[in-house]
Amino acid sequence: MLTARKRVAGFAAFGLAATGVATVGALPAQAADPVDVQILATNDFHGRILPNSYSGDAGAAVLAGAVDQLRTENPNTVFAAAGDLIGASTFESFIQHDRPTIQAMNEAGLDVSAVGNHELDGGYSDLVDRVMADHDPVTNPFGGAEWEYVAANLKMRATGDDAVPASWLTERGGVEIGFVGAVTEDLPFLVSPAGIEEIEVTDIVDAANAEADALRAEGADLVVLLVHEGATSTDCADITDGAFGEIVTGLDGDTDAIVSGHTHLAYDCRVPVAEWSGRAVTERPVVSAGQYGVNLNQLEFSVDPDSGDVTGLQTDVLPLFGNYPADPEVQAIVDEAVEVADELGAEPLGEVADVLNRAKRWTVDADTGEDVLVENRGGESTLGNLVAEVQRWATSSEESGSAEIAFMNPGGLRADLTGDPAADFPRTITYKEAAVVQPFANTLVNMDLTGEQIKTALEQQWQRDDEGDVPSRPFLRLGASDGFEYTYDDSRPEGDRITGMWLHGEAIDPAAAYSVTVNSFLAAGGDNFRVFAEGADASDTGKIDLSAFVDYMAEFAGETPLEADPSQRAVGVSFTENADLKAGKQTAFDVSSWSMSTAADTKDDELVVMVDGEKVGSFPVDNTVTDSVYDVTGTASVSLKLPKKTEGTLTLVGMSTGTEVVVGEVTAPGKPAGLPGPPSWVPAPFNG
Repeated sequence: MLTARKRVAGFAAFGLAATGVATVGALPAQAADPVDVQILATNDFHGRILPNSYSGDAGAAVLAGAVDQLRTENPNTVFAAAGDLIGASTFESFIQHDRPTIQAMNEAGLDVSAVGNHELDGGYSDLVDRVMADHDPVTNPFGGAEWEYVAANLKMRATGDDAVPASWLTERGGVEIGFVGAVTEDLPFLVSPAGIEEIEVTDIVDAANAEADALRAEGADLVVLLVHEGATSTDCADITDGAFGEIVTGLDGDTDAIVSGHTHLAYDCRVPVAEWSGRAVTERPVVSAGQYGVNLNQLEFSVDPDSGDVTGLQTDVLPLFGNYPADPEVQAIVDEAVEVADELGAEPLGEVADVLNRAKRWTVDADTGEDVLVENRGGESTLGNLVAEVQRWATSSEESGSAEIAFMNPGGLRADLTGDPAADFPRTITYKEAAVVQPFANTLVNMDLTGEQIKTALEQQWQRDDEGDVPSRPFLRLGASDGFEYTYDDSRPEGDRITGMWLHGEAIDPAAAYSVTVNSFLAAGGDNFRVFAEGADASDTGKIDLSAFVDYMAEFAGETPLEADPSQRAVGVSFTENADLKAGKQTAFDVSSWSMSTAADTKDDELVVMVDGEKVGSFPVDNTVTDSVYDVTGTASVSLKLPKKTEGTLTLVGMSTGTEVVVGEVTAPGKPAGLPGPPSWVPAPFNG
């Protein structure tokens, strides 16, 4: 049974009372000056101990430095968190089971945190016996969190006792401050059921209200809910909507503020409170700092020490990157973690037979004026497709959703997977090299999408932001898993460019549901792929993208080098005017996106046209890489007279790459032609 190390309230199940809790002394006869209490809060840090200028992550040292500076300005400060401090971490923390993050938060003086779902990635026993247990270099080398983890709605299934402390009570400047914890009620769907079978998740509102009452009875002047659940919009007008809105509006008057997380959004809102148990405050702050240490929530309360009433309230979201000094002690922890990660990162994962690259395009270097190859997020790549296949494979079990298809965003790939460029093939891939490719430690989310929704996701590759404007990257090509193929015609109207989709040769049914996996960034609608946020029965599997890749390499590259798959998932087919697909008639169409774009990629010099398995022609492929931000590498112009008395499926085949896509159905004269681009999208045998 867990033993609390700090002062707690409402934790009698552990044989503890609130003894040792500092109490306010006898009040002076005259009215006392208000006491200013500061609460600093973070959430969803996810082991981002290194700064990242691209994403705005400040890093652990700057996060700690900001807390140091703000605490110096007001010593009546509590540093709190709303969960997911660990788990889904980047390599430098992940490789040491998040011990560097725990050390950094200890040094930063974190006081209390809600339990998040990722704190339970390793199960309840891992949280209690490792993370929350005292650090020991021999028996517990990766644990030792010195802050209090709280969750009022986590109970032992067998007894109903608190699984972790429900709340924590502390004193600052004579003001008693109580913190109630809560974890998302979706926890059973976010972590392995086997890991939490001994605990159950109860209603957040009921548990939080009961614990707030207990804290008031203990003498708390302020009560703050730390809840690992959050809003789905940064618009404060929507803060009372949905499941989170039920929490916001369901809390009674004993809770003064809500510090939230889980949805990785930053907001600073106020919610009117009609019933406040006779207390003076009429509105409650509801805040979140976003994610990864980008921001820090600041809540400043002025409290009348005589009555305990809040007489003043200010809140802010403080951006951290570049605005605060790094804490030297935490920086030393981070530096050591990097050294260890470099050493452990040298561990080989397996071998590759080919370079696995991101797509490339030409551009002019602004400094030198020379033409240079740069990453092209609008192009298909062997690496993007491989990572998508890894994520499908990692979630293909029934427990993880039985994934049939997976997609990968190109921006989630931060480097090519090359191995040592000086080495011959096959080349060894190390842990660190894999981690550099996918540094964001996204989790894999499985959902059900209809065929129509899958088409919408592909249409959203032609980008529009929330305002309907075309962003600076107008096109983003999704990596797709093995067996999924589609054709498109970018000359067609926006929203109607996908002309055919197949899974293992079977046409996608627009009305049928398919099990689809994407990373947590895409699952939230990232990169303007908003349809992924609409998936049914979405479940965060708890699997980290890097961990999935490591497991895949162990399975498929441990003994035989992993080969790059040069076949295209997406091919552009655009028929010329008056083209026909009838036996004995002339047909003509242009092909694009037939090839990957780097020198290392296998390419076809020609594509073969086949009807019902019989070759009817071949045409040269131009594999020139251009400066286009779209997926155009590998073009061909097809023009031929279809043989008489020939009927069947017309396909294009690449003998070197293995690319094979359906173009349409060749029909006899007098029958409807099977051309792509119908007025409305329909399924098999081809969308014609």
